Amino acid sequence: MRVYLIVFCLISCTVNGQIVYSITEETERGVSVGNIAKDLGINAATLSSRKFRVITGSSKQYFNIDVSTGALSIKEPIDREQVCELKSTCFLNYELVLENPLELYRMEFKVLDINDNSPSFALSEYRINVAEFLSPGARFALPTARDSDEGSNSVQNYTLSPDDHFCLEMQTHGDGSKYPELVLEKALDREQQATHRLILTAKDGGNPPKSGDIQVIVTVLDTNDNAPEFEHSVYRASILENSPNGTLVVQVHATDLDEGPNGEVRYSFSNSTAADIQQMFLINPHTGEVAVNGVLAVQRPLLEMLIEARDKGAFGMSSTAKLLVEITDVNNHAPEITIASLSSPIPEDAVPGTVIALLSIMDKDPGENGKITCQIPDNLPFQLKPSLENYYSLVTSGLLDRELISEYNITITATDLGSPPTTTQKTLWVQISDVNDNPPVFIADACDVSVEENNPLGAFLYQVSASDPDVGENGRVSYALRNSTVAGSALASILSVSLANGSIYAKRAFDFEQLRSFHFQVEAKDNGSPALSTAITVNVYISDQNDNAPAILYPTSQNGSVAVEIVPRLADEGYLVTKVVADDDDNAQNAWLSYHLAHSSDSTLFHLVPHSGELRTTRSMRSTDFLKHKVVVVVRDHGDPPLSSTVTVGILLADSLPQALPDFDDSGDPPPLLNTTNLYLIVSLACVSCVFAAFLLFLTLARLCRCQTSHHHGCCTCCHCCPVDEYEKYCYNVRMLPSSHLTPDMLEVAGVGKLTHTYLYRASIGLGPGNRSIRNGDAGNLPSGSGLQMPRPFIQVQRVQSDRLNAVLVINCSDRE
Repeated sequence: MRVYLIVFCLISCTVNGQIVYSITEETERGVSVGNIAKDLGINAATLSSRKFRVITGSSKQYFNIDVSTGALSIKEPIDREQVCELKSTCFLNYELVLENPLELYRMEFKVLDINDNSPSFALSEYRINVAEFLSPGARFALPTARDSDEGSNSVQNYTLSPDDHFCLEMQTHGDGSKYPELVLEKALDREQQATHRLILTAKDGGNPPKSGDIQVIVTVLDTNDNAPEFEHSVYRASILENSPNGTLVVQVHATDLDEGPNGEVRYSFSNSTAADIQQMFLINPHTGEVAVNGVLAVQRPLLEMLIEARDKGAFGMSSTAKLLVEITDVNNHAPEITIASLSSPIPEDAVPGTVIALLSIMDKDPGENGKITCQIPDNLPFQLKPSLENYYSLVTSGLLDRELISEYNITITATDLGSPPTTTQKTLWVQISDVNDNPPVFIADACDVSVEENNPLGAFLYQVSASDPDVGENGRVSYALRNSTVAGSALASILSVSLANGSIYAKRAFDFEQLRSFHFQVEAKDNGSPALSTAITVNVYISDQNDNAPAILYPTSQNGSVAVEIVPRLADEGYLVTKVVADDDDNAQNAWLSYHLAHSSDSTLFHLVPHSGELRTTRSMRSTDFLKHKVVVVVRDHGDPPLSSTVTVGILLADSLPQALPDFDDSGDPPPLLNTTNLYLIVSLACVSCVFAAFLLFLTLARLCRCQTSHHHGCCTCCHCCPVDEYEKYCYNVRMLPSSHLTPDMLEVAGVGKLTHTYLYRASIGLGPGNRSIRNGDAGNLPSGSGLQMPRPFIQVQRVQSDRLNAVLVINCSDRE
């Protein structure tokens, strides 16, 4: 179970703007350490306004500071061993900076160690070899354990598992540190126990303590008490002088009665054997085979050497035997070829007969064995000529071409006349230096490049590449544009070429509509002296992009007005209203146009042919169709992405050209039959009509009531007479209008009672009391300006038209009886 330690935070001192906190390592996140505002005497509310910040040299932030309260807490657990490694004390330094006024405080965090690391050994096991003849008291070093903790939490002591022959003792170094030693307490006997296995344990001083183990394996070594013995004291052998390396001369053999390493025998030449003889022969240390290892000296026909056999014991024991080797003389000296002088490289334009090398060829054998013949291959442009005694000259015999063959391996063969003859070969490496005799070469004389228009500035177009078989500066190719013009502009203002690799870049954007293709030349020149050059023609083809929207050619509008087309009101189905004509400056499918009807005030009346742009009527015109319509035509190309343009066409249904065209700036849609405003008007008229009908009903009822009352009081209605006072009370002024504009049966009635306006009436008039009746139609004969007085109940008004009223003025009151 993990033990969580209680963090204790102690303010050690606050002196001269410095504060020290102590904190235990591995403290968990969020644990409070202190309050820097309180500990430093700073108002926590001013931390943010004073732009406080913490400066540290550590790459990792281990603490959090709450800017509002100044509370200091753990952000990341601290591993003291990782942060401070082997330091005895561990400090983390921080600086707290405040502005307005500028203040600097130093914070130190002392990280206290806990026992979180166990002692460990570098090895999983430790081996010790002990000779069985050692006496008790012998000491052997043991490995020490390492603990990353400090103080009492580090390694404090060691223990050893019980054993009858060994014990553990602690020793002290000069610096006071302790280390363990293994001490032999009892003599060993390999025959009884060859291996001892011990456990060494290291413990620290923590609470609870931790420990680490290592296995110590003690191997008892056998005592070497027997020396090897050869089968023969003297060995004899015979060998040819020219025997190759590895030729077996003889095999010696010795035995040792000991076992293990003490019984294993190794063979070697004794130190008393001459050094030059040891170089001639090689002895196998395991098998005792003696073989030829060098050139055998004929001057010494009998060679004598001593061979030593030694076992592998700790104190090796040995014995020796003599070997006598007889060498038989043969023709074993091959010719020796020595290069006295060599000129390499040689220029490829060297003339025939140029001396390349001077050779010395000798053979140490006497007589016929020392005579030499030498030659070189026949298929080379070289020749070997005798010079002085034992000297030969190597000269050129033909023309050289470095581009075909840049170097030659010339094998010189020297053979003596011995029996059998011996031969020596030596190879000369002759390099041919370059001469600038080849111009740069392009793969082709011309190349085609395709580039899209509207390319970005600096866009890569193509890379030309020329090869030069020459080398060095003669083969280093540079590229340049040959002066020319393209569409009236200098080529250098349009393109650039990389001097080093021939990459061609665009210095400006191309426009397919202005320039569709052009060509220019790139020159490749080597750096030889004199320089050679060649050129390649580059044909550039500019491909189109869909960067132009269709342009409407017809119908056109001026000053933002709508183009108007007049269509007969009785046009039949399929009547050609207009044809939309458009053009696109792009090419191929980017210029393929299609026509679409985006909007129409009457979708049932017009349709558009997609490919021709013809706007035709879908059906015959009707008298109920609106007189003006508006359609919106979209012209779209087939680019990717497609571009489009629109045109608005106003259509007027008329049989002739009007003097003034109507306004098509509105939407062109027919007004709705019933909208909100019309609905409000209808409701208002209905309400007013109801109120007026109720008012008329009320007047009718009131008059009926009056008639009944007049009947009882002597006033007559219709065919009855009324009193004079009633007549005067209910009278209106009736005067004749001038005959120039009044028909004989028309009167003007000026209201003085409830009729507050003057109206024109068609009247039939009867006289009041004291007058006779005037017949219908005679009222027009009254003098102009004359008036008739009549009671109000005898006037009947009828509304005959919306803009004129006909009134019947009935005065039928008779003389009172």
